[in-house]
Amino acid sequence: MHFVGVPLATLLQIGALAGSVVVVFYILKLRRRPVAVPFEKLWERILRDKEATSLFSQLKRFLSLLLQLALLALLLLALGDPRPAANILEGRNIIVLVDASASMKATDVSPSRIEAAKDEVKRMVRGLSGSDRMLIAQMDAAVTPLSTMTSEIPDLEAAVASIKATDASADFARGLRFGADTLRGLSSPEIIVVSDGALGPAVDAAGPVELGDVRISYLPIGSRATNVAITGFSVRRYPLDKSRYEVMLEVTNTNDEPVDVELSLFGDGQLTDLSQIRLGPKERLPRFYPNLSGASKTLEAKIAYANGSRDDLPADDHAFALLPERRRSRVQVVTSGNMFLEAALLLDEYLEVTTIDPSRYPAKGNFDVTIFDGVTPNVSAGSGSLLYLNPSGENVPFEVGKPVEDTDPNYRLGFDELDEKHPILRYTVLSDVNIGRARPLKGEKEDKVIGKSYKGPILIAGTRAGVKFVALGFDVRESDFPLRISWPLFLLNTINEFVEEDVQYISSFRTGAVWQIPASSAAETATLELPDGTRRSVPVKDGRAIFLGQQAGFYKLSMGQDETTTFAANLVDPAESVIKPATELVVGGRAAGPVGEFKVGVRREIWIYLLAAVLLVTAIEWLTFHRRVTV
Repeated sequence: MHFVGVPLATLLQIGALAGSVVVVFYILKLRRRPVAVPFEKLWERILRDKEATSLFSQLKRFLSLLLQLALLALLLLALGDPRPAANILEGRNIIVLVDASASMKATDVSPSRIEAAKDEVKRMVRGLSGSDRMLIAQMDAAVTPLSTMTSEIPDLEAAVASIKATDASADFARGLRFGADTLRGLSSPEIIVVSDGALGPAVDAAGPVELGDVRISYLPIGSRATNVAITGFSVRRYPLDKSRYEVMLEVTNTNDEPVDVELSLFGDGQLTDLSQIRLGPKERLPRFYPNLSGASKTLEAKIAYANGSRDDLPADDHAFALLPERRRSRVQVVTSGNMFLEAALLLDEYLEVTTIDPSRYPAKGNFDVTIFDGVTPNVSAGSGSLLYLNPSGENVPFEVGKPVEDTDPNYRLGFDELDEKHPILRYTVLSDVNIGRARPLKGEKEDKVIGKSYKGPILIAGTRAGVKFVALGFDVRESDFPLRISWPLFLLNTINEFVEEDVQYISSFRTGAVWQIPASSAAETATLELPDGTRRSVPVKDGRAIFLGQQAGFYKLSMGQDETTTFAANLVDPAESVIKPATELVVGGRAAGPVGEFKVGVRREIWIYLLAAVLLVTAIEWLTFHRRVTV
């Protein structure tokens, strides 16, 4: 017998002290209080009867002492939590990974897969033996332990009750690594995966997960797989007309039979388009809406069976997107005259352009962007981000080299190397631009070289004291650059990059990823309101709020009373929409076994019975006292 609670030595010390107190009170109870009474012959007979029964009275009081000492001994033993040595050695250490991914919201089992999984885990908890210990963890895009490694049933049941399915896929490899690390060094380790099996391979950036001697068990959840889904939803504005936008939407039929579905689009909560589509077996169908109107802020897409029936997974039947409000960007152009520059800026009606002569710089007011065309004055406050075209002076945050002319018959002066993934080169083709004369530019180590000729960089970007800049090392009038559609695109892309207006897909964030949400660079924390109405405090780093999002819908980020940002998030994962339950789970080439025995029955901890004995002895003492047996 081993004591897994209070150590035996401590119990003996407590017992000696408490036993002494009980005996002292017992002695005090035996003391007689003298009472003066008149003597009569009647009292003589009473005293003789009292002497005849004194031995029995002492025995009764001694029985009371024994009951009190027995009560104390039982309490001390219960504190020690005695258990047989065999039970201590053979107890299992179990980690239960409960899949809380979006597919567990499927309703093919009543009321849902996640609720069925919770019921199964509750049965396992109630069937733990006295020597087993269990830890319950929720597995979605992250792994969240909901309890400690314990055998306490109330704690484990509370952990099970807190499990809630998300709108993200599960990171199976992370869950297994968490389980293996937690069980390292413990006896009889076991990981039980409660899931529908839509987990993918147990591989991450570190390679395949190795479980070693940890036993892996699998409890499958789910019965069928009837589902149609929205697996893609994004919006983009047209680069040259930001009042118009294009919608791309993809729908998928995961069934083996063709289905007829209704696809609805809502702009600002109002129905703007309704169409009926027939999808073939396993078909993924993209749809484009080139000039959808009727929305200014939000877009929502819904898919449903045309006959009114419901599929098994509602989570992927709804998608969200946000149309950011457009504001006019104030642009200051400092030039002696450049028709190509001024004409290109007229293409965007959302630009408020102020053109001034270099001698009159700066203009009144604050600007988002200032374009210096062939001049490099000292930059005044309120100029915003800076675009240098053909810089030649000294008041620039980079070095300007000597002019290089296109006179070498063996080499063409132009863009020989381009960072085509940079935002300011989006939709442009500069590789065949011909340049008559250029000046190589040399920035600092942290600056970005976007375009390079054989003579050196001629297009760079960087930041100085929080101010962004882009520099183009030649006069566009000495090239064929302004004769191409890439010229106005380059200008508008640069301005959009400065004011953080993204003309690419206004795609909502994808659930299950760590989001970097644009926020005020002066803030350290922000308040994020989730689609379900809950609020979270999130950190802000380098002007980006960091958050692991696992709910689909519209979010609101607040950085103060007047500064708020709204954005959307979607579950657009084709693999997660395939909800066919897997009958077996394979990890590292090893098939997971069935879940072992969990019998719901009487708990075998001895301390429970000791406490029951304490209650019984207390009842006996109370009964004998009031019956005047031990008085």
